[in-house]
Amino acid sequence: AQKDPYRGFVYTSFQERATKISHGNVGRMARSAGDKNLSRICAKIAGDEGRHEKAYQTFVTEILKRDPDGLLHVFGEMMRGQIVMPAELMTDGVNPNLYGDFADVAQRLGVYTAVDYAEIIRHLVDTWDLENLEGLSSEAEKEREYLCKLPDRYRKLAERSMNRKKQVNEEVVPKTFSWIHNRAC
Repeated sequence: AQKDPYRGFVYTSFQERATKISHGNVGRMARSAGDKNLSRICAKIAGDEGRHEKAYQTFVTEILKRDPDGLLHVFGEMMRGQIVMPAELMTDGVNPNLYGDFADVAQRLGVYTAVDYAEIIRHLVDTWDLENLEGLSSEAEKEREYLCKLPDRYRKLAERSMNRKKQVNEEVVPKTFSWIHNRAC
């Protein structure tokens, strides 16, 4: 978070929601596959992530009351660079493209998708009521406008990408992961 508390709170607001979604989705998949224990574990984790999400989003709501220009500047800057999940740093010492492979499988299975990313942005814009934020500097107003348009833009890009993959009818190349004994996914 570059030692900036605003960045930290925006990042964790996003990240906690993303992990809540992904754990919830894995839990539903586990339940469908008959694994009640994994389903319960994932539900518990998703619930914890949801409580963390609520706390961080409340912090940002309070910051917006005190320094909306500063928060919007940071949020806009972060979204131009994209929010990256902590899993990007994972390594198994074997696969140099581990995160890329993991992200591909997560997207394909519906664990966490580009549409989820767009919906998280929409959720944050709505939660922080950015559409109705007033009294901003001209620079902050530009950031507000950018952020309010961003969810629809990301959703369209995500849907276009997903549709393109369906049309191309690419053969799915299984990925293997060392932590599940190199089984293909």
